[in-house]
Amino acid sequence: MAFLGSVNIIGSGITAQHLRLDVISENITNINTTRTADGETGAYRRKCVVFQAETGRNTFRDALAAARGEKLVSNAGYNRTAGVKVAGIIEDDSDFKLKYDPTDPDANEEGYVELPNVDLVKEITDAMAASQAYNANCTAFGILKTVVNAGLQIGK
Repeated sequence: MAFLGSVNIIGSGITAQHLRLDVISENITNINTTRTADGETGAYRRKCVVFQAETGRNTFRDALAAARGEKLVSNAGYNRTAGVKVAGIIEDDSDFKLKYDPTDPDANEEGYVELPNVDLVKEITDAMAASQAYNANCTAFGILKTVVNAGLQIGK
């Protein structure tokens, strides 16, 4: 069933964009956090999701060789479905924002408080882009479902 590969591709996109939205939500939630998870002084550092393409190379080549009755030399590691995967979640190393407030308990010796390097406008923009990509994958899945149903109706 060739359509299962398409389902896997679409599913990988939905999963990746869902994780991206989770990370963006974490960034927005910690926009004012000035302490680390262990309670030490230190601003929250913005996180970013890194995507990596899954090429799915040689699947057409394998199908063509099989149709011709030829045996193909093994391509170990390349016979997989295309799509996307999350290569990792990295921290943004841009500078923290500084706010002068000597009365803040998290202020340094000069009276400055380090604030997270999270920009709300950038996060909202990224969330909108991730949402659009998520919706596009859902639309592609709906179209695939319609095509498969139409194909199943041919046999009736």
